[in-house]
Amino acid sequence: MIGIIDYNMGNLASVQNAFAKLGSETVVESNPQNFAKYDKLILPGVGAFGDAMQHLREREMIEAIKAFGVSGKPMLGICLGMQLLFESSEEFGSHAGLGLIKGSVIHFDSSKFEEKLKVPHMGWNRMFTKEHPLFKGLDDEHYLYFVHTYHVHCADEGDIIGETYYGYKFTSAVAHGNIMGIQPHPEKSHKNGLKILQNFINI
Repeated sequence: MIGIIDYNMGNLASVQNAFAKLGSETVVESNPQNFAKYDKLILPGVGAFGDAMQHLREREMIEAIKAFGVSGKPMLGICLGMQLLFESSEEFGSHAGLGLIKGSVIHFDSSKFEEKLKVPHMGWNRMFTKEHPLFKGLDDEHYLYFVHTYHVHCADEGDIIGETYYGYKFTSAVAHGNIMGIQPHPEKSHKNGLKILQNFINI
């Protein structure tokens, strides 16, 4: 059984509908005491990092998510949900994250852009992936849908399993053991996104 964490900061219906298209039952879960009963957890997210952590704190979810993270059972962070897995973010100040993956969340540095681009990074872009069960059956390069102004910086390059180019190369997918994250929205990425979710189901 797959649980989708409801902390009032995610596009839950579209994520749940994507799993339904794959014939997989999910439960939108708002009670942290129930997290441990699931085989897998999804941490979605749309909005600001600090607000998201505040919502998790108010709902007493932080320790339950951390406990699930060290349980060995698969967990997937999507978009902001992936960023929350990291130690800190500089979005609208300095905020502590869940700390399940070492690294930080930083703003796109437009001074490093090799061409004139707008921030946020919005629309379809390619992800260059490393070999990982999350990407089984996908080409090394495939298009996915992105909407974000900040991106993660991994302390350990070994945690990077996907990269995307927007002005410069940035990390767009991570995996640290059982803890995985992707910056694009698989639920908005048609067949490639559904394939990633199917692979997560199969892990």
